[in-house]
Amino acid sequence: MFWALMAFAAFAVLVGLVVLGWIAYCGIFIPRQMPLPPALSGKREELDTPAGRVSYYRAGPPAGRPLLLIHSVNAAGSAYEVLPLFDQYGGRRPVYALELPGFGFSARDNRPYTPRLMTDAIIAMAREITRLHGGPDGTVPVDALALSLSSEFLARAAMEQPDLFRSVAFVSPTGFNRSTPEQAPAGSTRAMPGLRRALTLPIWRRALFAALTSRPSIRFFLEKTWGGKSIDEGMVTYDYATAHQPGAEHAPYCFVSGYLFSRDIRAIYRALSCPVWMLHGTRGDFVDYSGAPAFKDRPGWEIHILETGALPHFERLEVFAHAYDAFCSKLDAPGGSRIASGPEAALRPHG
Repeated sequence: MFWALMAFAAFAVLVGLVVLGWIAYCGIFIPRQMPLPPALSGKREELDTPAGRVSYYRAGPPAGRPLLLIHSVNAAGSAYEVLPLFDQYGGRRPVYALELPGFGFSARDNRPYTPRLMTDAIIAMAREITRLHGGPDGTVPVDALALSLSSEFLARAAMEQPDLFRSVAFVSPTGFNRSTPEQAPAGSTRAMPGLRRALTLPIWRRALFAALTSRPSIRFFLEKTWGGKSIDEGMVTYDYATAHQPGAEHAPYCFVSGYLFSRDIRAIYRALSCPVWMLHGTRGDFVDYSGAPAFKDRPGWEIHILETGALPHFERLEVFAHAYDAFCSKLDAPGGSRIASGPEAALRPHG
């Protein structure tokens, strides 16, 4: 018993020394602010919103139906995640890419990051776009596309302000897995305040985040996202840079602590009145869409599956764009806002 206790004590001391060593190493050698180049081409601008100052990129001609792109939320999220789509559409329609609060060049204040905050930022951005492209009646509803968890924020924005959105597109959205409840109190989240408090203790707040956003960690999580080793190397580089900025840990720690996941998202999805285009892949760790069949026959919904990871536009851009363009073309036709179609080439419908 004595020797077991001594061994345990020695192990605890060793672990403590390793942790303290890592904390010291992070404080001395890991940069707090790396040079951060623009994630996308085009012009970068900023907008003051109820959610704080947000940054966005814009490109494309002045005329046409505007498209709003929204990156996902993770430890190193950035507008780089929509790069193929921004380049694809920037030459033929007005395209905007929002950087959510806590990411990119947007404000990274130390505050709780919630679905309400992110939704307010999206609504403000959509309102600004409709102002910039307003026709004689002053309104040009946008088409908006979001990745992963940001699909929940976009859905909430479209439910609350339907006049701002002609359509919404969800790429690898959350909220369709078996753990999402069918019914939950309005506005409820999966927040774990105790976990957030533990993660943000000053003694190890930066050291933990440095470990989470090291290059090996970023590569590991991107391989989980792609479902294989063939990932976008540019994203590894940009993720590392954007995760090493002042305040970069604040929004990700809220993400890890469940603050940004809505428990009532199924009700939000069901309440949408605009056309919905949804696509998800089959590879990687984010492929539980057991709740999706309940939505496949809803009016105005199209749900497709593509044999890719969770960022299909990086792997099969041509097929992705062909299917999304077909969806938008039907919306341009008279009475097309509720038309659903069969699968496009190389896609298969859900269920």
